[in-house]
Amino acid sequence: MPLSLEDPVVAIDARLAARKAGRSKTASEAHEVLAQAFGIETVGQLVHHYPRRYIDRSRVLAIGSLPIDAYVTVIATVRSVTKRQTRRHQTMVVVTIADGTGSLDLTFFNQPWIANWYKAGSELAVSGVVQLYRGRLQLANQEVEILRSDEQDLVHTGRITPVHPAADGITPRTIRELIWRAFERLPATDDPLPDDIRREESLHDRDEALRWIHFPADDAQLQAARERLKFDELFILELGVGFRKHRLGSERTGVRHTTSGPLTEALARSLPFAATDAQHRAMAAIDARMGAAEPMNVLLQGDVGAGKTLVALHACVAAIQSGHQAAIMAPTEVLAGQHLRSASELLGAIGAVPLLERTGLEAGDQQGSLFAEQVPSTPTLTYALLSGTVTGRDRAKILAAAADGSLDVLIGTHALVQEGVTFADLSLAVIDEQHRFGLHQRMALKGKGGGDIDVLIMTATPIPRTLALTYYGDLDVVVIDELPPGRQPIQTVAVRAEPDRAAAEELVRREVAAGRQAFVVCAAIDEGNRTQVKAAEVEAERLRTEVFPDLRVALLHGRMRPKDKAAVMDAFRAGDEDVLIATTVIEVGVDVPNATVMMVENAERFGLAQLHQLRGRIGRGAHPSTCILFDGSEPGNEDARARIDAMVASADGFELAEVDLRLRGEGTLFDTRQSGMPDLKLARLAEDLPLVQRARTRAFALLEDDPTLDRHPELLAELTMRFAASIDWLFSS
Repeated sequence: MPLSLEDPVVAIDARLAARKAGRSKTASEAHEVLAQAFGIETVGQLVHHYPRRYIDRSRVLAIGSLPIDAYVTVIATVRSVTKRQTRRHQTMVVVTIADGTGSLDLTFFNQPWIANWYKAGSELAVSGVVQLYRGRLQLANQEVEILRSDEQDLVHTGRITPVHPAADGITPRTIRELIWRAFERLPATDDPLPDDIRREESLHDRDEALRWIHFPADDAQLQAARERLKFDELFILELGVGFRKHRLGSERTGVRHTTSGPLTEALARSLPFAATDAQHRAMAAIDARMGAAEPMNVLLQGDVGAGKTLVALHACVAAIQSGHQAAIMAPTEVLAGQHLRSASELLGAIGAVPLLERTGLEAGDQQGSLFAEQVPSTPTLTYALLSGTVTGRDRAKILAAAADGSLDVLIGTHALVQEGVTFADLSLAVIDEQHRFGLHQRMALKGKGGGDIDVLIMTATPIPRTLALTYYGDLDVVVIDELPPGRQPIQTVAVRAEPDRAAAEELVRREVAAGRQAFVVCAAIDEGNRTQVKAAEVEAERLRTEVFPDLRVALLHGRMRPKDKAAVMDAFRAGDEDVLIATTVIEVGVDVPNATVMMVENAERFGLAQLHQLRGRIGRGAHPSTCILFDGSEPGNEDARARIDAMVASADGFELAEVDLRLRGEGTLFDTRQSGMPDLKLARLAEDLPLVQRARTRAFALLEDDPTLDRHPELLAELTMRFAASIDWLFSS
């Protein structure tokens, strides 16, 4: 009876060759393990469970010519089967096979049922490592398959054999046989890829490719299968990105902002510094999109310290002078506080005033009298900070002002997307360090607008070109590829020996003696881990008492109260502390131009993007800076050594992002899984850029001709299936 891809795995009604406790394992038992370990429920999901490697057992040798210690495959007939007890009371079954050129033994311990499996005269295909024991040839780690007259095809031996990812309770052999049995009963499936694309790209039929990826006859078939299935993954990914972009462009009507006016002109005149050419280009690009009738959806990329905040505030001012409101959402209170300070400095110069006189990170204080209202006579625009620690009357005042339109810019954390936060006329949402937010949080902020609002997404974690083409392909990418003039170079050194540590600590003393400051970062990767926070506290005490007893040393970590964190940062920013020992709470949003040294303990525990962000906390003033990475990695930890060496070699965030992509893969560069995009099982963005570009070109060309996929229903069905985890992203605004 034929199978379909939608059938459950249990429909593969086969007795499997893999044994457990002396009996065959059924498809039902295998299905339970597959569902738990890999989420595999259907036949279609099973045949897309690709091998992780292959063993070439295709070359069959005669027993009389077998080389010792070689991995070989032989086909021979069972001559005898003997079973006995060893001196250690183990059951030993010896199966002797012969092929006319010689004989060898297959030995099985503690598997007494083997004696009933292999009968004299039956033909076997066996693969294993040739060994010599007491003058007799034998195969170690053998893989055995009984050849039947009604089934000449080999599953486990005598071929290029797939090795699939397995789990406790199910072996690669079991999975291999399940997939083989499935293909025996699966009819050829229709190919959703249009014939013209398949022909022009010289791709094989997908049904062929699916069968070949598991059971290739030779290397040519395997490579053809990989090429086709990798193209499919990338094509459907790009098709989803393009489908959404086309759909939103045709269905949505945005706000046509007035980007040139008194407020934007006043902001440009009042800047305390000269904007870079790259900032001017970025602002012009965003003006063009905000001035259009279609909603803006822009990804603003820029290295650490490139000046993205000015571009974001320029966009906010354009929204406000057009009669609307703007919101800026940041992932941490530290970063939100930095945006508040930037708004106070840059927008304050054009007459902006805080809605509350003391809207700040200390807003969580429960005394109630910390916030004295300031009511200017004719404010140009107002701004405020909303986070989880803003409570009581202050929170109520901010929410009321956002709802009635008297608040122009609301800066905040995840608190912005909570119930109860409404806007009178939100037309621009700025999302900073967007990869730290989930898909639904980003959509929730966009939903706070009355219609289709403009969205500006910012990241200081540069995104490699391949990721920008795929995971962010529905966005228009604007890049600030220039740092402000006067930024001092940062020397980065790796410290792997104790004498070098003493030299690094002496550097801190010299810099402090010269009037500068230093950061020391402890590897508390999870701020919720009390042990790691405790380690930071212990390190702070050690540095205070043993290393820098004559310096002013402060401590900052994520478990401190917001008011206490703000007090420590304010003191360090004001120069009242010499050394700040911190966890990664300072990774983003900390701007202390007087800090010239960054020491990172256990740098091997950090990713490249995180190390680059930490390094970006220095080099912001008038003096040269030094980043010291203490490498405590164990010998053989090549990935950690490669990350640290890359940091020493380059200060270019875009270059480091490409290195990180090659080292760790797209799924770990910065939790791209939050985007809801389908997983890539075979394609690798770092290695397959030409294929990414080909797939994108084909997908976007098809959508130009058929943007709703009405003429390609099979592709629409494939798209819906592959984007099941982010169906809202694909089909809604």
